[in-house]
Amino acid sequence: MSSIEKLVRFSSLGGTVSIYGRGLGADGQVLEAEREIRELHDHLTRFEDDSELSRLNRDQRISVPASPVMLRLAEAVSYAGRLSKGLVDATMLDEIERAGYVESIDRSSPDAAPPSDTYSGPRGEQAPPPGSWRSVSVHVADQTVIRPVGVRIDSGGLGKGLAADIAAEAMRGLELFSVECSGDLRIGGSAAEERSIDVASPVEDEGPIAKITLSEGAVATSGVTRRSWQKADGEAAHHLIDPRTGRPAETGLIQVTAIAPTALEAEVRTKAALLSGPEEAAGWLIHGGMVVEDDGSIRAFGENVRTGAHA
Repeated sequence: MSSIEKLVRFSSLGGTVSIYGRGLGADGQVLEAEREIRELHDHLTRFEDDSELSRLNRDQRISVPASPVMLRLAEAVSYAGRLSKGLVDATMLDEIERAGYVESIDRSSPDAAPPSDTYSGPRGEQAPPPGSWRSVSVHVADQTVIRPVGVRIDSGGLGKGLAADIAAEAMRGLELFSVECSGDLRIGGSAAEERSIDVASPVEDEGPIAKITLSEGAVATSGVTRRSWQKADGEAAHHLIDPRTGRPAETGLIQVTAIAPTALEAEVRTKAALLSGPEEAAGWLIHGGMVVEDDGSIRAFGENVRTGAHA
């Protein structure tokens, strides 16, 4: 008897989501994973005024009732800050908007417009201080998110990592599964089949620059070239904010790929490595990965990462 296979693709999370499952029950589990991701997007997008995240960011209460997926995002904000020693700070929304990222950039659409350069200043009473991720917490019994009024959360990459992990949880019983959420990939399955994963070039329309071999786990890539734009004053900008300066990062790295057991961890490690710069990036890639420096040179870490002629 042949295994059941199911594949779905759809636009979400600022790009394309692809979900694949193989095994008994694949139809239902893949569709459940799709439902979970669509629900996460609706709750956590900051580009819709009526989303739960947008309402939370406007709420004038310190403690705000929250859905299960919002509670997971708030927990992820704290986790990312602790793991990265503050380098990955999901409370830098004012700085992201000041850089010009106030509208969605859907890279799955050929008609996607660049971010607007319009910014009218912080949405709260005043911009939150650096390190505000420390002030975000969850009260499990009350099902509430707690943070000071004026501290706003950006779902961004943490939302993509969470989405991939939540989808993986919905498909954990299958022989084989994979879910890619706008560049964040999570794979697994009881068959433990080894798969080859292409790492895209930081230059759009160029072919892959490396291959990663993996049977279970996650891969995330962050860079400063894909979601980038030129501001009205001619200054280049991108979405990855350095919390030490409050401005788009300039560290000598233009792209980092990280391997980790979960997509959320991979997402945090890739951003922490990129923000750390060439000398310290390797320390964040403890499960493997690769970096691309601003002169185009590539360094790989781990036996399962092959670059150039070896890819």
